[in-house]
Amino acid sequence: MAVFSRRNVLIGGGVLGAAALGGGYFLKHPKKVPIGFDLSDSELEAARVFLEQNLAFDSHAHPGRTFVRGATGLAPKLKLYKALGTFEKNAVADMKAGGIAAACFALVSDFQVLNLGKHGLATDRDFKPSEAYASYQRQIKNLKSLASTGLVRALQTPDDLARAHQAGKIGAWFTAEGGDFLEGKPSRVHSAYSDGLRAITIMHYRTNELGDIMTAPPVHGGLTSAGKDIVQAMNDIGMVIDTAHASENTVRGVLKASRAPVLCSHTHIKGDHTHEIPRFISADLAKEIAAEGGMLGLWPAGFGISTLSGMVDRAFELVDLLGADHVCLGTDMDANYKPVMETYLKTPWLVGGLLKRGMSKEDTAKLMGGNILRLWRDAIAMGQNS
Repeated sequence: MAVFSRRNVLIGGGVLGAAALGGGYFLKHPKKVPIGFDLSDSELEAARVFLEQNLAFDSHAHPGRTFVRGATGLAPKLKLYKALGTFEKNAVADMKAGGIAAACFALVSDFQVLNLGKHGLATDRDFKPSEAYASYQRQIKNLKSLASTGLVRALQTPDDLARAHQAGKIGAWFTAEGGDFLEGKPSRVHSAYSDGLRAITIMHYRTNELGDIMTAPPVHGGLTSAGKDIVQAMNDIGMVIDTAHASENTVRGVLKASRAPVLCSHTHIKGDHTHEIPRFISADLAKEIAAEGGMLGLWPAGFGISTLSGMVDRAFELVDLLGADHVCLGTDMDANYKPVMETYLKTPWLVGGLLKRGMSKEDTAKLMGGNILRLWRDAIAMGQNS
């Protein structure tokens, strides 16, 4: 979901106050963003052909913002966000036109207890008894309706992607951003899997029973005992573990506890001009994730970049640091902060930019979809071998 800091953020050498990250942008639809490079007609057509031959799969997104439908108990500013409405049909149309074959459709577990203050998005209150699970049940019902009405085809296994594409359907990978609805109960992992969830981002903007988040002071000091039990349950059933939003100590706890490689679906690497951005991770942690077979999601949030060209730059930065086998696409579509890829219609431009800059077709195919499918297969294989 949208990105906000609990402290000031350095943007390209200039300081953007945390207050500026608050309500204003969050309550607007993204504006059209410059590309920042040119492609010839033949280069753009080649990118479209590439996408037909190499299926693109976005590892983290909220297409059409399904998570807001029917939400209750919201803070006033989040009520305004809900009032913007949902637009799944438009999002799916953009996917088809842009050449995206599948995407994560993520519910937001802590949405009802968030608020926007001068320091951005953060937990505003505690859940009421049974509210977290009721919110999950509402959201998963809404996601499943996207498939039951035929708008998308739910992906139960990696092989479903090719079948969905052949049928002319967008593949929908149902996930949860935030493990709050689990309430530390491994049995909830199994029921979520039965509901069709295939990945869980265990932390979001609320410090829950499983560990600490990266945008607030630590409470647990890392992954908790309950968090280890959840990791074990996810391993056993073959679900993908996503560590985006988790504190670095929590991520390291997950890496130690998990038998399967993990995903960090939407982030980037702290650098000289971005070391103050709390949603970026250290190069050391990124390498540790990759060393265990995991990967980072290429994320087009507008921190330090203002064009699609900046996203292409960051793709090469990640590949140079981690290797081409450890980078995937994670757009956070329709719930990102100042995204430089604000619509799936720009997917051919992203592919064209990668190829024009010199990324091989093989490595581009890995980044755009092959790697996340492999990670999912690895998670399933680990469950079958447990």
